[in-house]
Amino acid sequence: MGTILLVRHGQAEFGTADYDRLTETGVAQSRLLGRHFARRGLHFDALFTGTLRRHAQTAAAILQEMANASPGKIPNTECFEGLDEYNPDALVEALTGRRPTLTAATARREPAAVREYFRILRDALMAWTEDRIAPEDMPSWVRFAEGVMLTLAAARDRHANGNVLIVSSGGPIAAAVAAALKAPPGTAVELNLRIRNTGVTRFAMTPHRHHLVSFNSIAHIEEGSDAKLETYA
Repeated sequence: MGTILLVRHGQAEFGTADYDRLTETGVAQSRLLGRHFARRGLHFDALFTGTLRRHAQTAAAILQEMANASPGKIPNTECFEGLDEYNPDALVEALTGRRPTLTAATARREPAAVREYFRILRDALMAWTEDRIAPEDMPSWVRFAEGVMLTLAAARDRHANGNVLIVSSGGPIAAAVAAALKAPPGTAVELNLRIRNTGVTRFAMTPHRHHLVSFNSIAHIEEGSDAKLETYA
């Protein structure tokens, strides 16, 4: 039996013109995770990521720390569009008719504005999963979830008795967990909004199926007792 570890990317530049890059906190989270894997003696037969820069940066920081602690074979990296995140701005616009305007500066000054943004995003996600909105340049929820499941199937097909590290985003990870639990799409939305940066979700796998073992662990952060490194966006 093999293992799939699904990791959400480190904290990214929320509310800026270029969200698709890690903050210093996001890099620190990723490095901690790499050291955690190294201490546990983990190795990976393959590394799958989405096509986003924050995925690549997270994976690179993890692998660098693992290599520093225990030089050895670096797994081959493959990119899968099925691991990419949905577009939150497109979702909000499809629901409300306007693009969100929340900036990083506003988020720091006005916690209430952040809560309102995520309330609207949750409503938009629910509408998307229920096929009530069709965001521009985005697949339907069904197609989005299928892309994630095809990637997990590739991991099972190629490495059923090995260890596969997958670096992705909250949406695909939530879709994978909801599917494994045979839960409705609304459950994926609630899971999505709770997934922490560099949170680790573990599946056990055989060639034919995978089973959820644990969800959203941040043991690598809790070991250091630095509450500032526990982030969600």
